Amino acid sequence: MKNERMPLYQQIQDYIKELIVSSGMKQGDRIPTEKELMELFNVSKITVVNALAGLVNEGTISRVPGRGSFVNKVAPEPSDSDRSSEQQPLDHFRSEGLGQRLIGIIMPTIEDYFSIRLLDGMQLALKEKGYRSLIQLSGGELDREKEAIKLFMDIGVEGLLIFPVDEEQYNEEILSMKFSGFPFVLIDRFLPGVETDYIASDGRLGTQLAVDYLWELGHREIAICSDSPLQTVTVQERIDGYMNALKNKGALINPAHIITEFRLNQGDDRQTHPLYRYVKNRMATAYITLNGKLGAHIHQMAEQAGLSVPQDLSIITFDDSTAILEGVTAFTHVKQFEHEIGHQAANLLLDRIGTGYKPKGKFSKILIKPELITRRTTGPCS
Repeated sequence: MKNERMPLYQQIQDYIKELIVSSGMKQGDRIPTEKELMELFNVSKITVVNALAGLVNEGTISRVPGRGSFVNKVAPEPSDSDRSSEQQPLDHFRSEGLGQRLIGIIMPTIEDYFSIRLLDGMQLALKEKGYRSLIQLSGGELDREKEAIKLFMDIGVEGLLIFPVDEEQYNEEILSMKFSGFPFVLIDRFLPGVETDYIASDGRLGTQLAVDYLWELGHREIAICSDSPLQTVTVQERIDGYMNALKNKGALINPAHIITEFRLNQGDDRQTHPLYRYVKNRMATAYITLNGKLGAHIHQMAEQAGLSVPQDLSIITFDDSTAILEGVTAFTHVKQFEHEIGHQAANLLLDRIGTGYKPKGKFSKILIKPELITRRTTGPCS
């Protein structure tokens, strides 16, 4: 079943595409479940979720939480003339009246446990109130986010939960919903200067907790790292918290310790990356990374440079992506309570739907208080 030269997620994707064609499956037919795919390929849930997310992104399948995954189209690569019809990939659900008590969820990806726990919280709250959900992935692209909103409007969902794309320009579809009074809640990111219902973890407090703890351990050269291609609202808030924490201690801000706007892909040669030289030369004794994957990359770089964690350098991450099970992780991290964020976001949306949305009323901005969880990647400054 496995080709060792091909990534597991791609093997699963190719298997599903071949199954659709060889079995003569049609639009709306159900494909194997996550559990069946996990057993068939002997892989973890995250590998299966990644594979299915990729098929959703390209339009091959649609996912309906609680019901399964369904064929969207058979042709893997539609022509430009066919793309307009692809904007209506869920027509087969309309005849079932799925728009009633249905909430649309728009996420950039579901490639890590932060996103999965966020979705679990949303789906639990919706299920508790007798609602169903339908997920569309934007892939981090503004145009695809707009298309997803239009699609959900066409289906007739009652409200939207949106993890918005990071872009320098606003999504006018979101602005249109605001002014028309259509109920929606933004998650993790907000639109600066535009009042909407919004819920996230308190990023400023998160980095303050990290800096305070590292300072107590004797660290004075503390770097903060983000591999986001844009200086997003979320990134900026966390950097603000980092700078404020250092200022409160009377420390000078070293611009060289604010490491942002770089790319670090899985297949990159670590030892040729500028960040590797930074780590190897011990420019900082501690690192705060704004996502879990980046923390894992820095850990690998330290090992390649002959450094030990936490003896030679300490690492604190956000979005601890290494923890498959709650509490099973080596990384000291800022716990953001993603499940609670998702649960509260869904309940806020349902409250808006139940009471009648008032676009000129008072909007809710909810910040969940994070906690610092200490594990094995932090220690006293040597």
